[in-house]
Parts: sequence; structure tokens; C-alpha cells
Amino acid sequence: MAQTMPHVGLADISDIPAIRRIGLPDLRDALSRGIDDFLATPTQLFFLALIYPIIGMIAARAAWGGDLVYLIFPLIAGLSLMGPVAAIGLYEISRQREMGRQTSWLDGLRVFRSPAILSAAALGVLLLAIFLLWIFAAHLVYQATFAGHPHATLGALLRDLVDTREGWSLIVLGNAVGFIFAVVVLSLTVVAFPMILDREVGPVTAMRTSLRAVAANPVPMAAWGLVVAAGLLLGCLPLFVGLALVMPVLGHATWHLYRKVVVS
Repeated sequence: MAQTMPHVGLADISDIPAIRRIGLPDLRDALSRGIDDFLATPTQLFFLALIYPIIGMIAARAAWGGDLVYLIFPLIAGLSLMGPVAAIGLYEISRQREMGRQTSWLDGLRVFRSPAILSAAALGVLLLAIFLLWIFAAHLVYQATFAGHPHATLGALLRDLVDTREGWSLIVLGNAVGFIFAVVVLSLTVVAFPMILDREVGPVTAMRTSLRAVAANPVPMAAWGLVVAAGLLLGCLPLFVGLALVMPVLGHATWHLYRKVVVS
């Protein structure tokens, strides 16, 4: 197991626990433990993870055709912002396995009867607001680059994306804006949902802890963000089916990352 460095004290904020500094080996260990959790109960994890690709396909279908065709990619990319909400049942399963208990898919559903669910729901509403703000920002980027030239089909949009200067401007600007949103969500939630479930704290305390964790570990957290982004990208192929494998592993690994970063 990777060794962690001494924790960074947070004595000035009494309701926020101490934070450890971690390294890249800790990320590998968290991923390894996430895979172990996934393999332990694959049927239940597959069931839970199917929610995510189904939502992705519905969102894509809703935007297909007409004046909203340009929102297909922002909708798919933006759904990753809601990933921490989708994984809350996975955190509970990892928590139960950590205590040496036998788990089943029912443990992922029992989390909705937890006293922590109200705080988790409040944080989920915040993520939903960020998701909607991202969609609005994507709309503004599209209007700024293709103003007066709407695309009626996905094929027409794809052709203009690769063949025109406006298309490349949309790609660059859209990804830059998306990166900002992703950094905000990662900073606010990287350990927030597991902490809410584990300690039954409020969403503000959980987010403050998450921000301190990122501040204390900028390089490992940036690397973790890249791992999540790459995993979700690969999971979208083909037709989002891979998310049924990627999402459970990342969800469980996030729980173990929380354990490494936040002092018990």
C-alpha cells in the first residue's frame, strides 16, 4: 500500500477534518481498490451504472435534430458533472465492504434511507444548477461562433466543426469553458459526497473540505481529474455501454480516495 505523508492540519476550521497530502501512488491504489469493489459485486454495480448511460442516450436523443442539434455534445459532456450524484450508491457499497460486511445491490439503494440523503440531495441540486449553467454557456459559445448559421442536422454540424474556422473556434472555446466547469465541480465535490455519507455533515462543510483537499494536493487532484475524464471518454464507446464498467470503478475509487485524503 502506498505510504501517505503527514496530514495538513486545519485547526482554524473546527468543523472540517484534517487533510492528508497524497501522491500518485495513492491514486493507483484507490483505483485498484475500486476495481476490487467492482469485481466483488458486479451484478449490482452494473445495474446502478446503467442509469448513467441511459440518461446519456435519452439526452442525446432529445437534442437530435432541429435547432438544438448543437447541444448534443454539451449534454453528453455535461452529464459527467452529475457523476458524483450517480455514484452515491457506490460509495455506500464501498463503505459497507470496508466494514467487512457482505454487500449486494440493495446496499446501493439503501443509501436513500440514510440520514445523510438530505445533505446529498442539496449538493445534487447545486450540481444540477451547474449543469444547467454549463448548457447555457455552451449555447452562448455556439451563438458566438455560428451566429446566424444554425445546423439542422448532426452531419452538417460535424462538417462545419472540422472544415471551418468557426468550427475550430467552437471546439477550442467550448473545451476551454467546459474545462472551467469541470475544475469547479471537481474542486467542490471530489470528497464531498463520500464525506456526507460517512460523517453526515452538511453540504457546506463537505464542499469546504473538498476545496481544502484540492488545495493541499493540486497535482494528484489534477491527475485524478484527468483519470476521470479519460475514463468517462472511453466509457462513452460504444454508445455509452462502457460507462457500465467505468462508472462503478471510478465511484468506488472515489470512496477510497476520500479515505486517503480526509483524516478519520
